[in-house]
Amino acid sequence: MTRSSRVVVSASIAYDYIMHFDGSFADHILQDKAHTLSVSFLLDSFKRQHGGVAGNMVYNMAMLGVPTVLVGTAGQDFGPYHAKLEAMGVDLSHVIVDGHDFTATAFMNADNVGNQIASFYPGSGADAQRIDITEAAASARYGIISAGDPGAMVQHTEQIASTDCKLVYDPAFQIVILSAEQISRGIDLADIVIGNDYEFGMMTKKTGLSVDDISTARPMTVITYGSRGSEIRANGESHLIPIAQPRQFGDPTGGGDAYRAGLVAGLLIGVDLPVAGRMAALTSTHAIEYHGPQEHAFTPESFVERFDEAFPDFAGAVSADALRALRD
Repeated sequence: MTRSSRVVVSASIAYDYIMHFDGSFADHILQDKAHTLSVSFLLDSFKRQHGGVAGNMVYNMAMLGVPTVLVGTAGQDFGPYHAKLEAMGVDLSHVIVDGHDFTATAFMNADNVGNQIASFYPGSGADAQRIDITEAAASARYGIISAGDPGAMVQHTEQIASTDCKLVYDPAFQIVILSAEQISRGIDLADIVIGNDYEFGMMTKKTGLSVDDISTARPMTVITYGSRGSEIRANGESHLIPIAQPRQFGDPTGGGDAYRAGLVAGLLIGVDLPVAGRMAALTSTHAIEYHGPQEHAFTPESFVERFDEAFPDFAGAVSADALRALRD
């Protein structure tokens, strides 16, 4: 694979167990007995889904034609997930599988009124620090650091920055754990800093660096605003990117990861930033139309067809041939 198309992604790999209770949790919890809480809920739906930040990103990039290297840890239950990603062409040589533990797992039980009881088991996530990605990054065009084991995030940030690979720094929900110095270092090394507006607010609170400070210092800064679209700042310019209207709404889980995949694909095929941003928006919309971050599917052809439909002013700006060529 050539440097022009390979992407290394270091972040979490996980299973999500999604459960639903047909009622309200509050109706079954006695407030005066909360100190001795013992409750059980009969579920009307139960589903195991593939997830994790890195898993979601490489899933979307694979459909867009981007060759990827997945970096992270998994457990003895990784088999079906491994088989799916391998069949999609994802390089799994930098995934450590611990046969004595389980893949990181989120258990999410929701009721009819939006309440949620969640638990998370990190599995052998800290083992990601044992993975050296310097060689993989040296032959890649982009290296993405996103939410995973904090120690691995710090280590892999330095390893990517030691090569000519462009660093995409996306600390996400690990901002609360990383120190101000670690976040500032990641920003200083990054070619692209990306996050949602709340995450940039958290980074400002920790480091004292505003979005304006970051966008002035780094080649590219990307801020996502959920249903209000996103903004790409680069070369002293700001590009406001609208959303691609969804045909239905499932849930927002994985939408941000899909956005990043679409953005990188756009950068790799060399389209202008307004086009790359719209590719990111459309990839995100595909994800949020379903319940679960990897329940959607598309081909380069269907993606381009929908891109032209969603953004008629930019029709023809993306070609399926350009996406397919990424694997050549």
